[in-house]
Amino acid sequence: MHNWFECKVTYEKVLENGMQKKVTEPYLVDALSFTEAEARIIEEIRPFISGEFTVTGIKRARLSELFFNENGDRFYRIKVYFITLDEKSGAEKKTAAQMLAQASTLKEAIAVLEDGMKGTMADYVIASVAETMLIDVYPYSAEAKTPKSQEELIAEQRQ
Repeated sequence: MHNWFECKVTYEKVLENGMQKKVTEPYLVDALSFTEAEARIIEEIRPFISGEFTVTGIKRARLSELFFNENGDRFYRIKVYFITLDEKSGAEKKTAAQMLAQASTLKEAIAVLEDGMKGTMADYVIASVAETMLIDVYPYSAEAKTPKSQEELIAEQRQ
Protein backbone atom coordinates (compact mmCIF):
# COMPACT_ATOMS: atom_id res chain seq x y z
CA MET A 1 0.00 0.00 0.00
CA HIS A 2 1.41 3.36 -1.03
CA ASN A 3 1.18 6.49 1.10
CA TRP A 4 1.27 9.46 -1.24
CA PHE A 5 2.10 12.95 -0.05
CA GLU A 6 1.78 16.14 -2.07
CA CYS A 7 4.76 18.38 -1.27
CA LYS A 8 4.88 22.04 -2.27
CA VAL A 9 8.32 23.49 -2.89
CA THR A 10 9.03 27.23 -3.18
CA TYR A 11 12.16 28.56 -4.88
CA GLU A 12 13.50 31.29 -7.16
CA LYS A 13 13.13 30.18 -10.78
CA VAL A 14 15.06 31.79 -13.63
CA LEU A 15 12.67 32.48 -16.51
CA GLU A 16 13.58 32.38 -20.21
CA ASN A 17 14.01 36.17 -20.31
CA GLY A 18 16.58 36.01 -17.47
CA MET A 19 14.25 37.37 -14.77
CA GLN A 20 13.91 35.56 -11.46
CA LYS A 21 10.49 34.70 -10.11
CA LYS A 22 9.48 33.01 -6.88
CA VAL A 23 7.40 29.92 -7.73
CA THR A 24 5.69 27.19 -5.74
CA GLU A 25 5.49 23.79 -7.44
CA PRO A 26 3.71 20.65 -6.22
CA TYR A 27 5.33 17.20 -6.32
CA LEU A 28 4.02 13.78 -5.29
CA VAL A 29 6.16 11.54 -3.08
CA ASP A 30 5.63 7.99 -1.82
CA ALA A 31 6.63 7.93 1.87
CA LEU A 32 5.66 6.42 5.21
CA SER A 33 5.31 9.69 7.12
CA PHE A 34 5.29 13.45 6.71
CA THR A 35 8.89 13.56 7.93
CA GLU A 36 10.04 11.00 5.38
CA ALA A 37 8.08 12.81 2.65
CA GLU A 38 9.96 16.04 3.42
CA ALA A 39 13.33 14.26 3.45
CA ARG A 40 12.58 12.46 0.18
CA ILE A 41 11.38 15.55 -1.69
CA ILE A 42 14.48 17.48 -0.59
CA GLU A 43 16.71 14.64 -1.80
CA GLU A 44 14.84 14.24 -5.11
CA ILE A 45 14.69 17.89 -6.18
CA ARG A 46 18.08 19.08 -4.90
CA PRO A 47 19.86 18.22 -8.24
CA PHE A 48 17.25 20.16 -10.26
CA ILE A 49 17.08 23.41 -8.30
CA SER A 50 20.03 25.75 -7.99
CA GLY A 51 20.00 27.95 -4.93
CA GLU A 52 17.78 27.79 -1.90
CA PHE A 53 14.36 26.20 -1.75
CA THR A 54 11.78 25.59 0.95
CA VAL A 55 9.23 22.83 1.43
CA THR A 56 6.21 25.02 2.22
CA GLY A 57 3.52 22.38 2.57
CA ILE A 58 2.91 18.66 2.80
CA LYS A 59 -0.47 17.01 2.69
CA ARG A 60 -1.67 13.47 2.31
CA ALA A 61 -2.91 12.63 -1.20
CA ARG A 62 -5.69 10.06 -1.12
CA LEU A 63 -4.96 8.06 -4.27
CA SER A 64 -6.00 4.47 -4.87
CA GLU A 65 -3.83 3.86 -7.91
CA LEU A 66 -1.26 5.52 -10.16
CA PHE A 67 -0.83 4.72 -13.84
CA PHE A 68 2.48 5.79 -15.36
CA ASN A 69 3.08 6.45 -19.05
CA GLU A 70 6.57 7.24 -20.37
CA ASN A 71 5.17 9.49 -23.10
CA GLY A 72 3.10 11.62 -20.72
CA ASP A 73 4.29 14.98 -19.46
CA ARG A 74 1.28 15.86 -17.28
CA PHE A 75 -0.68 14.17 -14.53
CA TYR A 76 -4.47 13.81 -14.51
CA ARG A 77 -6.62 13.12 -11.44
CA ILE A 78 -9.40 10.71 -12.35
CA LYS A 79 -12.40 10.03 -10.14
CA VAL A 80 -13.76 6.53 -10.66
CA TYR A 81 -16.90 4.98 -9.19
CA PHE A 82 -16.78 1.22 -8.59
CA ILE A 83 -20.27 -0.24 -8.94
CA THR A 84 -21.36 -3.07 -6.67
CA LEU A 85 -24.74 -4.63 -6.02
CA ASP A 86 -26.16 -4.84 -2.52
CA GLU A 87 -27.28 -8.47 -2.19
CA LYS A 88 -30.05 -7.71 0.31
CA SER A 89 -31.77 -4.79 -1.38
CA GLY A 90 -30.53 -5.34 -4.95
CA ALA A 91 -29.59 -1.67 -5.22
CA GLU A 92 -26.46 -0.42 -6.96
CA LYS A 93 -23.80 1.01 -4.68
CA LYS A 94 -21.11 3.38 -5.96
CA THR A 95 -17.76 3.62 -4.20
CA ALA A 96 -15.54 6.53 -5.22
CA ALA A 97 -11.80 6.17 -5.82
CA GLN A 98 -9.22 8.76 -6.87
CA MET A 99 -6.55 7.71 -9.36
CA LEU A 100 -3.71 9.47 -11.14
CA ALA A 101 -2.73 8.91 -14.76
CA GLN A 102 0.34 10.27 -16.56
CA ALA A 103 -0.45 11.41 -20.08
CA SER A 104 -0.02 14.21 -22.62
CA THR A 105 -3.71 14.83 -23.24
CA LEU A 106 -7.00 14.28 -21.45
CA LYS A 107 -8.01 11.66 -24.01
CA GLU A 108 -4.72 9.82 -23.52
CA ALA A 109 -5.22 9.91 -19.72
CA ILE A 110 -8.50 8.04 -20.10
CA ALA A 111 -6.79 5.50 -22.39
CA VAL A 112 -3.96 5.03 -19.85
CA LEU A 113 -6.51 4.46 -17.08
CA GLU A 114 -8.55 1.99 -19.12
CA ASP A 115 -5.39 0.12 -20.13
CA GLY A 116 -4.34 -0.11 -16.48
CA MET A 117 -7.80 -1.29 -15.41
CA LYS A 118 -7.98 -4.11 -18.00
CA GLY A 119 -7.51 -6.90 -15.45
CA THR A 120 -10.09 -5.48 -13.06
CA MET A 121 -13.14 -7.64 -12.50
CA ALA A 122 -15.17 -4.85 -10.90
CA ASP A 123 -17.48 -2.63 -12.90
CA TYR A 124 -16.55 1.04 -12.86
CA VAL A 125 -17.47 4.36 -14.45
CA ILE A 126 -15.27 7.41 -14.88
CA ALA A 127 -16.90 10.35 -13.10
CA SER A 128 -14.37 13.09 -13.81
CA VAL A 129 -10.93 13.78 -15.25
CA ALA A 130 -8.95 16.90 -14.36
CA GLU A 131 -5.41 18.00 -15.08
CA THR A 132 -3.29 18.55 -11.97
CA MET A 133 -0.48 21.03 -11.42
CA LEU A 134 1.92 18.23 -10.33
CA ILE A 135 5.41 18.64 -11.75
CA ASP A 136 6.67 15.12 -11.01
CA VAL A 137 5.92 11.95 -9.06
CA TYR A 138 8.54 10.09 -7.01
CA PRO A 139 7.47 6.52 -6.15
CA TYR A 140 9.37 4.56 -3.54
CA SER A 141 12.23 2.50 -4.91
CA ALA A 142 14.01 -0.18 -2.85
CA GLU A 143 17.13 0.42 -4.96
CA ALA A 144 17.22 4.09 -3.95
CA LYS A 145 20.20 5.09 -1.91
CA THR A 146 19.76 5.28 1.82
CA PRO A 147 18.98 8.73 3.22
CA LYS A 148 22.00 10.77 4.23
CA SER A 149 22.65 11.76 7.81
CA GLN A 150 22.37 15.38 8.93
CA GLU A 151 26.17 15.66 9.07
CA GLU A 152 26.55 14.41 5.48
CA LEU A 153 23.95 16.91 4.24
CA ILE A 154 25.68 19.83 6.01
CA ALA A 155 29.10 18.79 4.63
CA GLU A 156 27.59 18.54 1.12
CA GLN A 157 26.08 22.02 1.36
CA ARG A 158 29.40 23.55 2.44
CA GLN A 159 31.18 22.21 -0.66
